[in-house]
Amino acid sequence: MRDFTLSSYSKLLDQIRTSAYEFITFQQFCERPDREQKWCILRHDVDRLPWNAVKMSDIEREKGIKASYYFRVAKEAYNQNVIKRIVEAGHEAGYHYEDMDLASGDKIKAHELFKTHLEHFRSFYDVKTICMHGSPLSQYDNRDIWKEYDYKDHGIIGEPYYDLDFNNVFYVTDTGRKWNNSEVSVRDKVKTPFNIEIQNIQHFINRLKAGELPDKIMINTHPNRWFDESYLWVKELVMQNIKNQIKKVIIKKRKNSS
Repeated sequence: MRDFTLSSYSKLLDQIRTSAYEFITFQQFCERPDREQKWCILRHDVDRLPWNAVKMSDIEREKGIKASYYFRVAKEAYNQNVIKRIVEAGHEAGYHYEDMDLASGDKIKAHELFKTHLEHFRSFYDVKTICMHGSPLSQYDNRDIWKEYDYKDHGIIGEPYYDLDFNNVFYVTDTGRKWNNSEVSVRDKVKTPFNIEIQNIQHFINRLKAGELPDKIMINTHPNRWFDESYLWVKELVMQNIKNQIKKVIIKKRKNSS
């Protein structure tokens, strides 16, 4: 099975359901964090190509699955029509904030930007949860804004990196077009006791079949990486490999300077 195709993603969803996981949005988790049954949160970070997120959301809608989609304000990611269509399909929409980067590290300015952007989203959808954008090329961590401010003061009930206990939740991400590969992830990683390798999507499915995964999972995908069309799939592969080499240099420099 070829990795990072929408058809393979569809098969992954089928196996998650067959393995008796309940699909919940991040908002649903925040509203009831004490769930004891097996569950899986599908988190999608829409960094660019928003219409590809619609394709992913349509697959989920057809299966009766709800997911959480986080949108940047950057022009390559933001599309109000896309957000409305995804919400109409029953999914959650949230703000994929990067205001520390946009404010060049100025927390006061970043907070004002955050409030402005959140208010804009809420002009047509009642955003309840947010999630930071990794901004891998930036020296600023967008989460640093919360060292001075509290997102709950703005009616936000959850941010995954703060409100999920990754000691109990297995986090899987496709950052860098890899599966949980810290070598190509600048900020999209968590401290966790789980040391579970995912080689590819077929391996992911096989591990689910074998019952080898924890009862609580968050899967983070970036819809702009998932294509059935061969030419788009290859284009994304080539571009991401170039980006990964840049990320490795950035990670190495930051390790050396720390």
